[in-house]
Amino acid sequence: MDLELLRPLYDVTGPVVSVHLDTSREDQDADHRLAVVWRTLRRELEERGVAEATLAALDSGVGGTPHVVGPQGESLFACQGRLLAAFTLSRPPARNRAVVQPLADPLETVLDLDHQLPYVMVAVDREGADIDAYAAGAFDPATSRSFSGSTLHITRVRAGGPSQASYHRRSVNVWTENAAAAAAEIAEACEAVAADLVFVGGDPKAAAILHDQLTERRPGVEVVEVSGGRGGEDAIAVLRSAVDEAVATASSRSHAAAVAEYRSALAQNLAVHGIPAVSTALAEGRVATLLLAADRSDDPRQWAADANPLLVASAAEALQDAAAVEALAAPLLLRAATMGGARFSEIPAGTADDGVAAVLRFAAP
Repeated sequence: MDLELLRPLYDVTGPVVSVHLDTSREDQDADHRLAVVWRTLRRELEERGVAEATLAALDSGVGGTPHVVGPQGESLFACQGRLLAAFTLSRPPARNRAVVQPLADPLETVLDLDHQLPYVMVAVDREGADIDAYAAGAFDPATSRSFSGSTLHITRVRAGGPSQASYHRRSVNVWTENAAAAAAEIAEACEAVAADLVFVGGDPKAAAILHDQLTERRPGVEVVEVSGGRGGEDAIAVLRSAVDEAVATASSRSHAAAVAEYRSALAQNLAVHGIPAVSTALAEGRVATLLLAADRSDDPRQWAADANPLLVASAAEALQDAAAVEALAAPLLLRAATMGGARFSEIPAGTADDGVAAVLRFAAP
């Protein structure tokens, strides 16, 4: 995943409050339960000296996505009276908690978002298409489009006669014209959320023509046909369920590919593993992708330079920075990777020493 969305968390000076909440809405008491949890955490933050302006900024963000029923979570980050970012998560955090430390603690956020992918969902028929573009991890579409083309001669005639073939050709031509226009809209939707994954449900013939039109406009896009379509609420519900399942499958494929890429790069001396080696590569700007295992229960504390966030070391003396900050390794490595323009992927436990690895842009000189 692209770590650029974390950058606002690091463009600040001073302690950052990181809040991770279970915002699931599976019963009628959900809103009350969330209010109680946040009130308790807010009181704890007050007792730890967090300014009222910062707490008020967090108040404005707490709530998740109220209209989405089911399990979900939320990560909020605030500093000096500003809400830096708020992320809705696909699953609740391990526990409700609030952390105050010199830098943000977005590990749970990143691990969740890393399992989400930007995609476009299309419900298509022979008249047009409904097109929703979703950013990674989003419950609600970033953009929605509804395209309806000409409906003239959409239905093939069944009667015989000399005009039948021309009507059939006209019907196919209209389907093609509609698909071409819809494909242009889908390509724009892909561009809006940086998606190369499109799920299409609906009329099989319209979907097939749309597939051909879209791959011409956006080379490299993966078009996946799924169940459901444009035929009312039931068809849309089937489409939504099919897309959720397909996104999970695509995410698993993506993570397997990341591990395969790491092992291949390791054999070519274009990957390193273990906190010391990865820290060195980050400091040298050589990391293309940071890889972390989700279980950080044995994470050691490390130090990072305040003036140069790319520098991470096991002792403050090694940094020669009077303003160096101490934290667990994962948040420091995530900050260094973000500021160094690296990407991120979760890896299975046991893949690398310390559960930390990196694929490199280039080998050490």
